[in-house]
This record gives sequence, structure tokens and C-alpha cells, in this order.
Amino acid sequence: MTSDPGRQIPRPHGEAALRSLPEALRKVTYSGARHPGAPTPECPSYVPDGADGASRAAPDAFADLAGGANCQRYAYAVLRHFGLLIPPLRSAELWADDRATRRAARPRPLDLVLFDAGPAEGRPPGYGAHVGVHLGPDQVLHLCREIGRPAVWRYADFAARPRYRRFLGAKRAVVGTGSTEGR
Repeated sequence: MTSDPGRQIPRPHGEAALRSLPEALRKVTYSGARHPGAPTPECPSYVPDGADGASRAAPDAFADLAGGANCQRYAYAVLRHFGLLIPPLRSAELWADDRATRRAARPRPLDLVLFDAGPAEGRPPGYGAHVGVHLGPDQVLHLCREIGRPAVWRYADFAARPRYRRFLGAKRAVVGTGSTEGR
């Protein structure tokens, strides 16, 4: 946990958790072109290892959301708000990553959850997966083209849509800006 009470793991779940986020995280619009690694603008919200070896958030952590975001960029910004940093990984890179995240058998609040339509021939696991943030029992905060703004869905809401029908799994951040790593 961090010492800043505004950045603790969210106690409320669902829509109440969404309403408690800063306006920049509630009002962001969906933009598929604004994904991690997009050429313009670069992902300024993540500053890679510095001289001290620590990864950290950029000074204006929400500036890169002004032009919209895709699901990954949004999920990473939500985690960053709570002191957890994820490098600008695309979904297949996130699923394969074992440096900044680890796989979680059962999602806990603030774990990333990935959904897809099932394995795709010639594509690595996680390719094109949709990424959300697990908030609590049967509650996932995410940003998708269908809604256009952040929303909280139940796992059944994902399963009812062919492109999200498979729950690929959960990833837990292990890189933080404070003492959140043992959460």
C-alpha cells in the first residue's frame, strides 16, 4: 500500500470504484490508435529504468490520456494511479512478461485480466487480447470501442461477446512506485 490514502487499493467495487477515480480516468475516450508503443505520441506515462534502476511514472501521469487510449494504455494508467507500473507492453507481450508482472491463478483487486476470442493460428498467446482491471468479485473496469468510455462489466458480460469470450488469465504487477509490491 502507498502512504497516500487516495491511492490505496479501491475498497468500493463496480461503478462506485469507477466514480472514485480521478476525472481523467473516468472521462477518457476509446482510441484504438493510442496503444502502448504507438509512434505518436510515444507512451510518456512510463519512464523506464533510471539511473537508480527504478521505473517510475512521468510527472503528469494522465497527460497521455488526453487524446484517448486503448484498453491496455487505460488499464496501465489506472494501475499507475494506484502506484503500480507496467511498461508499455502490447497484450501478447504482457501475457509473456515475467519481469513487471506475474500470472495470478485467481485475480485480486488491481490485477490485469485478459480476454480474447481463443487461440489464433500463427499468433502468440495473448495477441490482440482485451485488457481490463479486476476491481473485485465479478467486476472488471475497462475501456473498449463498443462503449467508448470506461465501464465496469461482469465476467459474464465479456463471455457474451465473441471477441472476449475466453478469459485468458490474470497478471499481477510486481513493479511499483512505493510499497505496493507485497499487496
